[in-house]
Amino acid sequence: MPAIHEVATITSKGQITLPKAIRQALGVDYGGKVAFDLQGSQVVVTRADESIHEDPAIGAFLALLEKDIRTGQRVCALPDDLVQAMRATLTQPIDLDAEIEGDVAL
Repeated sequence: MPAIHEVATITSKGQITLPKAIRQALGVDYGGKVAFDLQGSQVVVTRADESIHEDPAIGAFLALLEKDIRTGQRVCALPDDLVQAMRATLTQPIDLDAEIEGDVAL
């Protein structure tokens, strides 16, 4: 890869905009992730691994919830007043038979 030298200004919030040439060289765009590694007095910027961060607390909670659902423990219907309050906040009708878009991990 050819050497690229670009300068970015740090905002009052400590933010920078990665110059276009750097974004293109790293292959990242809007919503992409980059990693910063401090090596001595230099900062190395690389495209970040897009793997999903696993939070152990969330993982443990989801495992407990899955067990409860599978065994029928501590699972019950929502109170009617809560269901009605939730429905009152909807801006679009609910179609329970609609296809789910995107990936769903069960």
